[in-house]
Amino acid sequence: MLTTSLLAETRAVVLAPVLNMYSKPSADSDVVSQAIYSVNVSVTEEQTGWVKIKTPGDNYTGWVESASLRKLQDGETYAAAGKVATVESLAAHLYREPSVTKHAPLLTVPFETRLEVVEEKPEENGRWLAVRLPDDRKGWVQRGDLVFNPKIHEVPELIELSRRFLGLPYTWGGTSSFGYDCSGFAQMLVRRGGVLMPRDAQPQADWGAMEKVEPAALRAGDLLYFGATAKKITHTGFYMGNGEFIHATTSDKPVLQISKLADAKWTKLLVACRRWKQ
Repeated sequence: MLTTSLLAETRAVVLAPVLNMYSKPSADSDVVSQAIYSVNVSVTEEQTGWVKIKTPGDNYTGWVESASLRKLQDGETYAAAGKVATVESLAAHLYREPSVTKHAPLLTVPFETRLEVVEEKPEENGRWLAVRLPDDRKGWVQRGDLVFNPKIHEVPELIELSRRFLGLPYTWGGTSSFGYDCSGFAQMLVRRGGVLMPRDAQPQADWGAMEKVEPAALRAGDLLYFGATAKKITHTGFYMGNGEFIHATTSDKPVLQISKLADAKWTKLLVACRRWKQ
């Protein structure tokens, strides 16, 4: 089937809670990354039923099903201005009315989802906020799931934040609290520290903004890279100090976990240490 390149870049907003991005326009191909609900993406190519998108900031590309997006009009964006709340819970239910009992949630969205707030309900001490969803429906979300203007975290806060994700399933290509892969998790933590770095482990380690660090000089917040050589990196973790690091891995159990750098399997595979500048 012929791919048509668009003459001008089209913008779209993601409608799926977590949208798989594939290497080819087929769900039978491998997942290369994900885009989460409400993110504004660029559309660069189209096929019947499929579009190739580019995620903001890291410019990562992959194919997604067209039905999982809403194309935006010229100049239109979602949750880029006005009163915007960000999901701080690992998952947040969105409801059709301000009640957890009357109906099942419309959908459940992951950590870091951005939502346009259109109304606050004064009852129950303002527990509920109304939001305009990316498909223009109205939804309700509990204030306790949200923050306004998320803060930039210092390293000790990032370590505390990272522990909230322990036990989440390892997910190849994962970039959300529904399941991360190793580089997706590291990218999220560094992003919450105010720095946007590349998506995958090898480009992260090779990134010019990174400072090389010797293992003996490691400090909390540094990034660890593992593989056969420094040019064949396959895994990354976030150093917590005291010889421990947190990472999404399939080793032992396929979950986000804390490991010890002194363990033989990790000592043998450690090929690079990097420090990002906050």
